[in-house]
Amino acid sequence: MKGAFIDNLPKVYGLYTGGFLIFVLLMAVLEQMGVGADTIGILFVAFTILIYAGIGWLSRTMQVDAYYVAGRQVPAVFNGMATAADWMSGASFVAMAGGIYFGGHGYLAFVVGWTGGYVLVASLMAPYLRKFGCYTVPDFIGTRYGGNLARFLAVVILVVASFTYVTAQINATGTIASRALQIPFEVGVWFGLLGILLCSMLGGMRAVTWTQVAQYIVLIIAYLVPVFWMSNKQGFGVIPQLVYGDAVMRIGELEAMYNMADLPKITEGVKGGLRALSVPHAAAGESAMSSWKFVTLVLCMMAGTASLPHILMRYFTTPSVRAARNSVAWSLFFIFLLYFTAPALATFTKLQVLDPNLATGIIGKAISEVEALDWIQKWANVGFLQIIDANGDGMLQLNEFFMRGDIVVLATPEIAGLPYVISGLVAAGGMAAAMSTADGLLLAIANALSHDLYYKIIDPKAETRTRLLVARILLIAIGAAGAFVASLKLTSILGAVAWAFDFACSGLFFPIVLGIWWKRANQAGAVAGMLLGFAAGSLYLYWVAPAFLGNEPWLGIDHLRFGIIGMPVSLIAMVVVTLMTAEPDAETQAMVDEIRVPVGETVIDSSH
Repeated sequence: MKGAFIDNLPKVYGLYTGGFLIFVLLMAVLEQMGVGADTIGILFVAFTILIYAGIGWLSRTMQVDAYYVAGRQVPAVFNGMATAADWMSGASFVAMAGGIYFGGHGYLAFVVGWTGGYVLVASLMAPYLRKFGCYTVPDFIGTRYGGNLARFLAVVILVVASFTYVTAQINATGTIASRALQIPFEVGVWFGLLGILLCSMLGGMRAVTWTQVAQYIVLIIAYLVPVFWMSNKQGFGVIPQLVYGDAVMRIGELEAMYNMADLPKITEGVKGGLRALSVPHAAAGESAMSSWKFVTLVLCMMAGTASLPHILMRYFTTPSVRAARNSVAWSLFFIFLLYFTAPALATFTKLQVLDPNLATGIIGKAISEVEALDWIQKWANVGFLQIIDANGDGMLQLNEFFMRGDIVVLATPEIAGLPYVISGLVAAGGMAAAMSTADGLLLAIANALSHDLYYKIIDPKAETRTRLLVARILLIAIGAAGAFVASLKLTSILGAVAWAFDFACSGLFFPIVLGIWWKRANQAGAVAGMLLGFAAGSLYLYWVAPAFLGNEPWLGIDHLRFGIIGMPVSLIAMVVVTLMTAEPDAETQAMVDEIRVPVGETVIDSSH
């Protein structure tokens, strides 16, 4: 290879992909030679974590520009892959298909909202934030509106939203570690955290960027292989994303047949975090409310996507404003590959469980026979699965099988009877997804606290070494706190992620958007918008969330959608207070006009 590392990225990651595929083949050979499934699973997870840790070590840096924005040298295609990995969290990889598996159409709101959010990012934010030239979102807020109060509020909202999100990722790594190592979930979260910190602590954004590109390659291979395998095994063809409609119809027939039986009445809702296979269908009178809940969840996820600091940070790393815009397009393409596949995965997996004509079907079989299955035993041992013979007939009914939605993707290869090497591959992919997002989130929190709180507010004269040391100490402390909260199981992976998006859009969406597109917006308005929007959303969450007061939601706006309360409050407060107070000075308004010009140099140098 000739030239700099940046110039050889296609060769470097081509070799990495080839090496990873060789490792997968080696694991397949070991399985054929009789090596145990648990050993293969541990080797998969350990090998990939060591690779990521190695990339983090090789990318270590003490340069501020490299630590915070990877030196602004990341090409658009590779930044798109890193962003997709940052985005393909434990929710997308581990939990989303599980939500669709249990909840059907309603959970597609996550797919629509998260994907649609990138349209907002591309059209309203990414190029302009890159033109502004800051290191972090609070840096933009503090510089655009002026004053430490606005910067401090942005840091608070960023920390709350990102911390909520990172607990979901540590939850996902704990789920994988507990299954692979056969240890309690409460212990598994700490193993997951260790791998996350190894990747992000030494090299900051530079290390995280190159690690995330490697993690995307692993996670997308791991997600697609089982779906194509199942589609062909079940006779649906080679392009599962286009043919799973027939499988949906077959599931509908099976559910109707099973629901005609005299089923035990123990399965409505959630049982200790485990859900029954049967899903109550909405009555005709509930269709309007279902549509309203779908739309409101989509809006919260879209605005949350466009407000999440760890995603917006990714576009600070590109070489130019044009590259930032192209990077969003590449991000959408790489994200599309997984999101387009998730409904097919959920469908084929559910069919594997329900269809008595398939060797893997378990409904209607003797409970003693089902409990003897290896995958049932392994997941039951770590508390993610349970069978209850409610009517005492010894046969497994639809509503007697309970499972956590978070394990649907991870258990799919075992459910489908695929070689265990595929299970190891999926575990490695799930770990890559959760770790890549957790890396970005922990970095966003630590950077905001070290750069925007410590350096910009507390000690503006701090030396570079001190600033980066503070950032690394904060990474460890915040990660440990996230692992502790994840171990409490306050909500599911998907629930925690929804909360994070709602926190972000309640407090940050309109201050960021209006900061770019309304030069009249001022400091007082931004402070009012962030403070009142975030407070209103948070109080409503506390009022309705089952983990807290658990009161009846207002107009169907439950704890997954509290951004619908926070965002209007934020917008109204910001506009009203802005118009009641003095407009920004001419220099600030000229700066806002300048950042909307799609060419030219960055406006701000955040290193000073």
